[in-house]
Amino acid sequence: MHSPSAAKGVPPTARCAECALRETTCFSPATPEELEFVQSYRSGTVIIPPSSTLIRERQTHERLYTLYSGMAFRYKTLSDGRRQILNFLLPGDLIGLQQEVCEAAQHGVDTITECSLCVFPGDGLWNMFRAHARLGYSVTWLAAREESMVDDNLLTAGRRNATERVAMLLLHLHRRLARLGLADENGAVTFPVTQQHIADALGLSLVHTNKTLRRLALLGLHEISAGRLRLINPRALARLAEYYDRPMQQVPLV
Repeated sequence: MHSPSAAKGVPPTARCAECALRETTCFSPATPEELEFVQSYRSGTVIIPPSSTLIRERQTHERLYTLYSGMAFRYKTLSDGRRQILNFLLPGDLIGLQQEVCEAAQHGVDTITECSLCVFPGDGLWNMFRAHARLGYSVTWLAAREESMVDDNLLTAGRRNATERVAMLLLHLHRRLARLGLADENGAVTFPVTQQHIADALGLSLVHTNKTLRRLALLGLHEISAGRLRLINPRALARLAEYYDRPMQQVPLV
């Protein structure tokens, strides 16, 4: 069985009960009845090439997705093309829920790497809440978690200085990737995020982002090499960013 990855799309398993994501310890277990429902709810799977648009801003989109492998991001743009990345999406994340309360997508979703996704019809969401209350609560929990991450990102972009912002992003992404089992024996994780992505997520210029990353690397705090991120001194990065390492709960998986 293939293991999901943040670097490349790996086709999802045919049966939800055999999903490799569910074999990791970071996702909460599901009952056989819930797995059977998710299996019947899933309308298919899709593989999207890197640097492609999955959801286009201000267009009607009636599908939900669970990211099985690869890496993507949510964003909003201004009329002149300036972009704000709202959040990075990793395996296990539910995509498209926000558009269920709007007539059109209020944000876009683009892939960073090749991404594999499980596809669900948006009009079947009510059946989940009605037939499986625990799965419905899981969707609510995921929405609240997404809001919490956006709150943290707003604090970072609004109040932290450039060095603190970059330190926070490196810590946050490394922690999320590592808990998915994507860290090697040296603690390095696959890191396909470019400096432009970092700049757009943190509200910095590309030049300022480059200088800040180099400054932190020269201080011996992190290393980005050959598409991998290693935190050399995570405690110093955490102090710099005022990052408080809370225990990570198991996450529901739809």
